[in-house]
Amino acid sequence: MRQSSVRGERSRRRRTGTQELSRDGGPQEEAPSLPPDSPGWTPPDGDVPVDGDGGAADGGGHRRGRPRRRKGRKALRWTAIGVAVLLVGGAGAGYLYYEHLNSKLRKAPRSLGGSGLQKPDANAFGQTPLNILLLGSDGRNSKANIKLGGARQDADRKPLADVQMLLHVSADRSNMSVISIPRDTRVPIPKCTDPKNHQVYPQTEAAINQSLQHGGPGCTLATWQELTGIYIDHFMMVDFSGVVEMADAIGGVPVCVDNNVYSHDSKGHGSGLKLTKGTHSVKGIQALQWLRTRYGFEDNTDIGRAKAQHMYMNSMVRQLKAGTKLTEPGKLRDLAEAATGALTVDEGLDTVKKLYDLGGDLRRVPTKRITMVTMPWQYSPDESYVMPKPGEAEQTFAMLRNDTALDGKDAKKKATPDPKPSTPKGELEVVVQNGTNSSVSGPVSGRASVIQQRLSGLGYAAAGTDPSLSTQADTTLTYRDKGERGDALALAKALGLPKGAVKESRSVREMRLVVGNDWRNGADYPKQPGGDKAADKAPESADALNGEDKKACMKVNPQYSF
Repeated sequence: MRQSSVRGERSRRRRTGTQELSRDGGPQEEAPSLPPDSPGWTPPDGDVPVDGDGGAADGGGHRRGRPRRRKGRKALRWTAIGVAVLLVGGAGAGYLYYEHLNSKLRKAPRSLGGSGLQKPDANAFGQTPLNILLLGSDGRNSKANIKLGGARQDADRKPLADVQMLLHVSADRSNMSVISIPRDTRVPIPKCTDPKNHQVYPQTEAAINQSLQHGGPGCTLATWQELTGIYIDHFMMVDFSGVVEMADAIGGVPVCVDNNVYSHDSKGHGSGLKLTKGTHSVKGIQALQWLRTRYGFEDNTDIGRAKAQHMYMNSMVRQLKAGTKLTEPGKLRDLAEAATGALTVDEGLDTVKKLYDLGGDLRRVPTKRITMVTMPWQYSPDESYVMPKPGEAEQTFAMLRNDTALDGKDAKKKATPDPKPSTPKGELEVVVQNGTNSSVSGPVSGRASVIQQRLSGLGYAAAGTDPSLSTQADTTLTYRDKGERGDALALAKALGLPKGAVKESRSVREMRLVVGNDWRNGADYPKQPGGDKAADKAPESADALNGEDKKACMKVNPQYSF
């Protein structure tokens, strides 16, 4: 994770780095760590007959810049570690408190699937993107969760991952994209092995929220990787009670409704959320109700609920960045306690220090470059479940795989003229590798040889093969030195590859062509929708919301107004 940092980050952290951890609750970071507690954790309607919505019916000006930043920095230096030292009094006691917070974090393996998907190669500056899966569990394995989630008879049921968001931070940390997937989206769930009892769950096709029941969050991460082709670095998962505790510690988040709303009807549907028209600061159970509300907003579906969750997250990010919360050591300690006690993280984020370092990357993203979307979707022919919308869902995933911002602002970057080839193609050394391995579909044997023979027929006599298998969604042609770009572009053109497939990377030793799952058969690269031009903005169906949209307000369904 740290290899993706840019020059100067270490010195920058000395100045502002400590504010990330405290702002968002010790273990998590300012803008990003809020996602775990902001995406509402909502149980499935069918699993909670109490209310049908997965919730309990009882739910019940001047010199702006410098002075404000100084105040914010002073307050936000109270990291989980700093709070320990300053509150308990003494380095020894501070260390003990730090270890106490570490012990509260629950850990689980990062991935339970057998996918060979690898972390993307570093770019020309040695940077790599950062992908974090944020999960909300509907687990009822405690008295607190049963009280908040209802359905006591489901106390022993394995939890479902009813909130799922992938947070993608660009390699240069200039932008962040968050994509939600509706909980009942039907997807292939790869074979997973439970790390606790070693039970093997065979590959199947089911609602994506059921993946959590196949061994834990590591199987949900493996399912996302299989669906999107995106390598995911980490996951964070929180449950019902954790959302309430963290919302209380934060002190409330402003949300808006365009009319009076009461999420409750005669059939018991609804989260219990009751608000009058306008903006309200919600916290505790009321925050949970907002994040779980399905019946009440204009679109009485998981899609409408995802939009409400995005609004909540954006509002929280803006507040924390403005330094308007958590200025008291006691509140910071409460948030550190709540966050570490509520989180389950992968083994790569198993300490407060690692979570703190993660925040150093996340905080660098300006709010105006945060974009939240929902995966483009459509109903199945019988309307019994949701499925990825052909073309547009893959377009969105491909943008994240290619580290392209969903807000469309990357398209404004100036293009430079293509350099000319400098090496005779008969002498150009390139290694071809089969990247069609897949834990669901399996690899296509012989792909490297087929494309190497194709290159030989085109005059690239020095092309060779690498017999090892890899897993990659997109076919890529990488080169190490800028002087090789002209040769790489010429080779890509000869094969019919788009320019976007050609990438400079410090991670490769030689020019390397990896044949991805987008080219599983034939010697000619298949034509892609949109031709050679890659998408530069999220499709309209993704319903994008910008991080600085302060006017966003949920539309209320008239049937749930009062």
